[in-house]
Amino acid sequence: MGTVNYTTVTELMILGLTEDATVCAVLFVVFLGIYAVTLAGNISIITLIRSSPQLNTPMYLFLSHLAFVDIGYSSSVTPVMLIAFLREGILIPVAGCVAHLCSVVTFGTAECFLLAAMAYDRYVAICSPLLYSTRMSPRICIFLLGMSYLGGCINAWTFTGNLLRLSFCGPNKVNHFFCDYSPLLKLSCSHDFTSEISPAISSGSIIVVTVFIIALSYVYILFSILKMRSTEGRHKAFSTCSSHLTAVTLYYGTITFIYVMPKTSYSTDQNKVVSVFYTVVIPMLNPLIYSLRNKDVKESMRKFMARTRWWS
Repeated sequence: MGTVNYTTVTELMILGLTEDATVCAVLFVVFLGIYAVTLAGNISIITLIRSSPQLNTPMYLFLSHLAFVDIGYSSSVTPVMLIAFLREGILIPVAGCVAHLCSVVTFGTAECFLLAAMAYDRYVAICSPLLYSTRMSPRICIFLLGMSYLGGCINAWTFTGNLLRLSFCGPNKVNHFFCDYSPLLKLSCSHDFTSEISPAISSGSIIVVTVFIIALSYVYILFSILKMRSTEGRHKAFSTCSSHLTAVTLYYGTITFIYVMPKTSYSTDQNKVVSVFYTVVIPMLNPLIYSLRNKDVKESMRKFMARTRWWS
């Protein structure tokens, strides 16, 4: 029997969004600005919530962790993208690519669970206000936060565990701007059905469960709002939910496009564009959504700025 000699690949090249030098220069400036706004916005949200007694509630505790996750999510992807723009591609060791994917999946999955926890928090606040302090006690909040991060780690291990079993012996060029699972799987010379289906089942299950929790929470919230006789009460209830609904729609709309739609229905370039939106743009938009549409956050921001001017 004849034998085939394979060369083991130890480094992978991330090609980035484009190979055009002029476009790369423009996109570098654009995404550097987006990353700066992302860091500034989310750090401001965390600082404001930690320093404002008015925001010392479970709702804003979850929001501060959402801001932390968005920082981690964006920081896992954007620096690699920026370096790829400067070098027209970036070489990463296979182990580094696995660690990179682990970080992206951990923060992305934790965001799903946090959005579900925030929906449950709004459900309790609107549908059972008298039991809010009991059902959203500090112990329950810590439990929900812990489960969010634990769920992120477990899902990440599903991806990385499968990736660590693979070997790379062919082309080493990843046609993406970060170490995403599907492009890496295409480069492997040892992948099997399990490595293709188990991450899809894990991610799909998480999306279905969290979407179900969010949808069920808002069904009950809608019925409770319709029963309210006070117009002011309805308006206040809608205003507390609008920011979260906007964030949920943006995030789940894009990840559903990536993970649910048939792969044959969109191209690699479309995949890249949608991935840019949910890994880079949404982490920048979330603090803007929650600050511009939330009266408590805007009022706390005014007080914080006033204190800052007074001390200076």
